[in-house]
Amino acid sequence: MRRAPVELNPRWTYDHDGIIRGDTATRRLALVFTGGDYGEGGPRILDVLNAHGIKASFFVTGQFLADPQRRSLVRRMVAEGHYVGPHSDAHLLYCAWEDRPRTLVTQDAFRRDLQKNIADLRGLGALRSNGPIYFIPPYEWFNVDQVRWARDMGVVLFNFTPGSGSNRDWIPEGEPGFVPSTTILGDILAYEQKDPRGLNGFLLLLHLGSLRQDKMHLQLEPLVTELSRRGYTFTRVDDLLRP
Repeated sequence: MRRAPVELNPRWTYDHDGIIRGDTATRRLALVFTGGDYGEGGPRILDVLNAHGIKASFFVTGQFLADPQRRSLVRRMVAEGHYVGPHSDAHLLYCAWEDRPRTLVTQDAFRRDLQKNIADLRGLGALRSNGPIYFIPPYEWFNVDQVRWARDMGVVLFNFTPGSGSNRDWIPEGEPGFVPSTTILGDILAYEQKDPRGLNGFLLLLHLGSLRQDKMHLQLEPLVTELSRRGYTFTRVDDLLRP
């Protein structure tokens, strides 16, 4: 069913027309978790969020949903009041890494892939509201074409807020860019103090799982405890980016 698109908001920050930060006037942020091939951190993440009374947002692929245990995890996310949205059915690469304006998929392929992801999630109880659907692109990589195509479907494409380095948490040991989870935690907290706006309106990306042995989900408890101490509240993406 076609839904009304979200209008551009002058209080939000955009990149290639996709939203990358909400309103920086208030001390609120959204925890955003994505899942594809891995999801071993899911139960621990949900336990921590439940213990702190935090609602977060989860975005998963068709590969994630192919596993029965992970489907059960999605049902738990929905039951516990978190936002659960699409991350592309086949985790497509939309545009070239070295030439971002060059689109690699057709609009029809984009639409069919996203529609399947949405339909599968609805089959698990997600996306029941009449509001717009929120969508973080695969690889967190997109251009203006996908933003426009999504908007035509009544879907809001957004991406993580850059700067904190939280998105490095998937990189396994031995790979270029690997950073210990305690360092990632420290970098997030240091960025909060460095940015004059703190983490206001932040879309803070973490992953539900990865190949790495040093799991970032074990740092979620100290992260939310410290950010709460610093005066932040946590909200779902559909609340932070409400039309």
